[in-house]
Amino acid sequence: MPQLKVKPWFPILALIWFIFLTILPRKVLAYSYPNRFSPQTPGDLVSSPWTWWWH
Repeated sequence: MPQLKVKPWFPILALIWFIFLTILPRKVLAYSYPNRFSPQTPGDLVSSPWTWWWH
């Protein structure tokens, strides 16, 4: 059974995990957001009640 032979797939698996664990986190953490997040205060969350037309 070819899937039980370790030689072809194990180096590929190890290389992919090496890339995931070393290169990609640096690229993701280096991403800069174009807009700054601003937390809302509870006073900003005013909503009006819904009006249901069937009642």
